[in-house]
Amino acid sequence: MKKQFAVFGLGSFGRSVALTLENLGCDVVVVDKSYEKIQEISDMVSYAMRADVSDPDALHALGGRNLDGAVVAVSESLEASIMATIISKEMGIPYVLAKAKDELQGAILEKVGQMPLPIQSAIWGNGGKSLMSTAFADWIELSSEYSMAEVVIPEKWVGRSLSELKIREQYGINVVGIIQGVQVDVTLDPYEPLPEGAILILIGATSVLEKFHTWK
Repeated sequence: MKKQFAVFGLGSFGRSVALTLENLGCDVVVVDKSYEKIQEISDMVSYAMRADVSDPDALHALGGRNLDGAVVAVSESLEASIMATIISKEMGIPYVLAKAKDELQGAILEKVGQMPLPIQSAIWGNGGKSLMSTAFADWIELSSEYSMAEVVIPEKWVGRSLSELKIREQYGINVVGIIQGVQVDVTLDPYEPLPEGAILILIGATSVLEKFHTWK
């Protein structure tokens, strides 16, 4: 049975996560109040709904009991992020992750019961599960089968492009962003050489990510 996820908010990060999960074979439901954003993505995900993510009636209509996880990607509005998180918890969604624009917002969101993803400050949530492997800067479970991980670019990858490495083709893992200092870029150029010291944001099967140290 396919895993089912909801993504609330279709900014660059939310859109990237939604499309990645859909490409991994999951059923993805997206919600955003922008008609244009919903129209742009409607043919690329399982279901796209135009609604305010802080509207309880709209989110309850999704039927959260069938969802394996939710990503709240509306850090621009703390109120909307809090409401979407609380509603998701009330719906019984087992994994709820949220994007926070800074540490203060992350701390507030953590208080309402989910793991914060302060992506803009390049610090992943305190609820992240770190692996024993030192290759990972941080790790967050999206479900029992899929995870999102930060990985420091290995020395052998520096100067090579994503197109050359063929990470998705070889391992079924999607690169959804790169962190350099405090800057996060989710519009990666597949032909741009990877810089030394940067961090890649990966999404994929947990069983494959755990073997990252064996990748060539």
